[in-house]
This record gives sequence, C-alpha cells and structure tokens, in this order.
Amino acid sequence: MTFRKVLAGLAASAAMMAAAPAFADSVTLGSGDIGSSFTLNYDGFSGGTSIDGLTGSTTFKLTGISGNDYTFDYSVSNTSSSPVTDSRISSFAFNTDPTISSATSTGAFSYTTLNSNYPNGIGTVDVCFKDAQTGSCAGGGSGGLTLGETGTGSFTLSFSQPVSSLTLSDFYVRYQSISGVPGISSASGSGTISSTGGSTGGSTGGTPVPEPGMLGLFGIGLVGLALARRRQTAPRGLALAA
Repeated sequence: MTFRKVLAGLAASAAMMAAAPAFADSVTLGSGDIGSSFTLNYDGFSGGTSIDGLTGSTTFKLTGISGNDYTFDYSVSNTSSSPVTDSRISSFAFNTDPTISSATSTGAFSYTTLNSNYPNGIGTVDVCFKDAQTGSCAGGGSGGLTLGETGTGSFTLSFSQPVSSLTLSDFYVRYQSISGVPGISSASGSGTISSTGGSTGGSTGGTPVPEPGMLGLFGIGLVGLALARRRQTAPRGLALAA
C-alpha cells in the first residue's frame, strides 16, 4: 500500500471519528445476574442541541433466563423539570449483542418494534418499546408518561439460540408533546448508567467520542507524518537527479 493511500485512509478515519455519535453505556448480563438491576439517567436533545430540563430515568431488572429468552422487569420515569412544562416519554430503546430475533412486552410500553430508526441522528436501534401500535420507533399515539409519571412492566428478549452472555447498550428514550421549549415539540435522550445492583458489571464508559482538541492533534499528526515522509524521500530524489 502506498503512503498516499495510507494517508488518505487516516484522513477518512479522522472524518468518521468527527462524525461519530456519542453512544451510551453498556452492561453485560448472564445467569449469575438474575435478580440484579441497573438504573440509567437520560438527557434530552433535538437537532444536535441539548435541552435543559428534559430528563428521564429507567431501571431494568433481569428476572429470568430460559432457553433463548432473557426476561426483565422495567420501570420508566419522566423526571423533566423547568423550563420544560410538559412532555411525554413515548418509548425507550437499546441495542443488543447478540442480535435480537424477537421481543414481547407488557405494561406501560407494551408494543415492540425491531430494527427501526430513532430520530435526532441516533439511527437504527435493535429494539424499542412503545406506548402505541405504530410502524416505527419515532413515536405516535397519545399515551406514554407525562411529567412526574412512572410506568412499569416486563419485557422478554428472544434470540435464535441460547445465549450465555447478553450485552445491552446504547440506551435511548423518545420525548413528545414537549412544551416550554420554543420551537421544539419532540426530542430524544441518551442514557448513562447511574447505579447497579447485584452482580452486574456497571458502566463501561460507552463508546468514547474524540474531543475536538484530540481531533486537532490527530490532524497535526497527519501533517507531521506527511512532512517526515517527504524529508525521507527528498535525498533519494536528488541522488537520482544527479
């Protein structure tokens, strides 16, 4: 591979790093974690802008593993506050490893959808749990949890074969019917693990996103690498000319 191709590849990698979204935390669960729970706190954002006062929380408890199924109890709370005067949490979502094959749910969020787009640049999520029978995870219906409300239930994640270890990651919620924030009526939120119980491993720190300063240093490094390469090849070129 030529140096020019290597340099182009590094530049492309830097561009992808700059564009990568910030992912939430992850937790890995197995048979030794039955009875364990973990709680996440969610922010709120729309169009790349953070929304003050738009918050939520979830708690998930692993209650059983049977064959290809993992079963959880869940609790979802809308904790939004001033300047937000109203909002609804209409769904929650996350990714799974291995890939989920089906899901069922009861309670406040009794509808499920697999492999659907989540708004505000999040992209496709493996599974979402919704307040209404809609075609996607983007929202719909008029249910959900308003300010100060908590909803509970259970869900089961099914896989194509028995799973000895399950990782859940990239946790999100969907807000709708927002008021008190000019120009914004819907938004999304990204979750961060705040506490764990039992034998769960806790926060992994998620997928790190390079800070702007680090991206700048990476760019400087590319330039320096290019200059060093030119210095190495210049004497050879002069010898050929002679």
